[in-house]
Amino acid sequence: MKSIILTFTFIFSFVFSFSQDKNTQNITVTISNIKSDKGKAILTLHNENTFMVTEGIQNIESNIENGKIIVTFKNVSPGTYAIMAMHDENDNKKMDFSTNRMPLEDYGMSNNPINYGPPQFNDAKFKVENKDLEMRITF
Repeated sequence: MKSIILTFTFIFSFVFSFSQDKNTQNITVTISNIKSDKGKAILTLHNENTFMVTEGIQNIESNIENGKIIVTFKNVSPGTYAIMAMHDENDNKKMDFSTNRMPLEDYGMSNNPINYGPPQFNDAKFKVENKDLEMRITF
């Protein structure tokens, strides 16, 4: 009897965990024009409520090799998101600015918009639906 209960428990937990992953997707991001391998690349996945306000829903730091990174945001639920990326060249975990508030480190966003001013969610947003996504971000 005990082994039957354990078997059903195992089957139920396996099926339940598999069904949770079924509704999520992965987003693979490639950046291949990073000017040096110094520091790290930091990428953050945001929804409209977190964009330019707080930490992302998911945050990834990556070492840079030959000016390139490939990272994957895993288990992303369907919805509308934007990705922000920066080259944290001095590895201080923040964007550095000049005295006139211009960024001193390279950055980019999903959709690669050209911004004259602060980044906007509507320029970088994309939808996650029922398939994995691949995208390139340029600095």
